Amino acid sequence: MSKRKRYSPEYKREIVELVWRSKLSCRQIALEVGLNPNMLTRWVREADAGGTKAFPGGGTPRDEELARLKRELSRVTKERDFLKRRGSVLREAITERYTVIARCRSDYPVGMMCRCLEVSTSGFYAWASRTPGPRARANARLLSRMREIHEDSKGVIGAPRMREDLVDEGEQTSRNRVARLMAGAGLQGWPRRTRRRYGAKPGTRPAGVENLLQRNFAAHEPETKWVTDITEIVTTEGKLYLCVVIDLYSKLVLGWSMHHRQDRHMVVRAVQMAVWQRQGDTEVILHSDRGGQFISGTYQTFLGGNALICNMGDVGHCADNAACEGFFGLLKRERVQHRQYRTRDEARADLFDYIERFHNPRMRRRVARRDREFSALIKPSVETG
Repeated sequence: MSKRKRYSPEYKREIVELVWRSKLSCRQIALEVGLNPNMLTRWVREADAGGTKAFPGGGTPRDEELARLKRELSRVTKERDFLKRRGSVLREAITERYTVIARCRSDYPVGMMCRCLEVSTSGFYAWASRTPGPRARANARLLSRMREIHEDSKGVIGAPRMREDLVDEGEQTSRNRVARLMAGAGLQGWPRRTRRRYGAKPGTRPAGVENLLQRNFAAHEPETKWVTDITEIVTTEGKLYLCVVIDLYSKLVLGWSMHHRQDRHMVVRAVQMAVWQRQGDTEVILHSDRGGQFISGTYQTFLGGNALICNMGDVGHCADNAACEGFFGLLKRERVQHRQYRTRDEARADLFDYIERFHNPRMRRRVARRDREFSALIKPSVETG
């Protein structure tokens, strides 16, 4: 292989002046002096565009070294700026690096980005020209639906309940897959606030009331175990208190009541709503803490007249009513903490929307799915009968 010829800026300027003075074409002059015609034509174009600034340098080793250093500085500067903006992607998968290269190819050379991100140029071009496979198309379709569900929930649900909604719609997917797609798309649920609270001293348990549950909040049949409790919602107008009654089997909020005072009448109204929705006549254990509303005579009398067995914990501790406290934590994390209620009526309407239009429908779908799974287990086999 012959060594590539090099020409000084002075030689280039003189040969260009010859072309301009002569009536001959660039091709004829190039063949006479032994140059490539295309190269001479390019020199003429550069001279026309640059004028006196074309072909800088005097052809000395110092000028050549200076030009080389400038090119090196330009290359290093581009690499530094690129890595400063996108260097964190080095810890990601190769496809993520390819995505960054495709996004920045209008600002930086592809070869330089591939070198900085430690991937091959041929691999990038092969990835860019490759059509999405069946799995990629399925993920794109699934992610599109997940964005809709996440937006409908106002951005509160995470991967576990996102998967529940997808399974209810007939999608066959795993929790890990949903979590991975959500993380890649920047979708996440609202985290739980952690703070330590100091409650008031619990009241005395009424005579004859025992702790039948012993913190066993698992229920295998509906209308066997209920829990109730009260929480407060802060508004600009003042506090609004919410009392709920939850079935431990279905996690449905069977009864609820709201009032600006947390008295025994509000509790009785919530329990009465749950009693009206009860389908059977068997006794139900209703667990609560030892608050003043629950140890009152009005509350105890109402339970005795509606086949409800009062159950209270042995000690005044939040774990004694963890099931109901868990619902309140969910309610505040997913709805209340992202609102600024001006009036009690505004808070009341939003709480009703959460309970009846968001929480209860979700719990009904969960129960229906559990029933379908149980029916599939007890269905007779074709082989064994």
